[in-house]
Amino acid sequence: MVEITAQYFAVFRERAGRDREVLATRSNTAVALFAEVSKRHGFRDSAASCKVAINGEMVRWDTPLASGDVVLFFPPVAGG
Repeated sequence: MVEITAQYFAVFRERAGRDREVLATRSNTAVALFAEVSKRHGFRDSAASCKVAINGEMVRWDTPLASGDVVLFFPPVAGG
């Protein structure tokens, strides 16, 4: 188990009802954690359409997690 802080932006924040939470998880990659929190909070977007950062740096979805990481989830951005 690792302890991480997940931070949510825009629609993710609205769905989760908070902007961050501390989680004890068995997820070992960013994409596994995204699947976990998506199920918990009802996120509808796929990881492929979103962005992720760990400790303030944009990373790939297969990046491993370590205890103490801060993982930021960004939904797709619509523009016009």
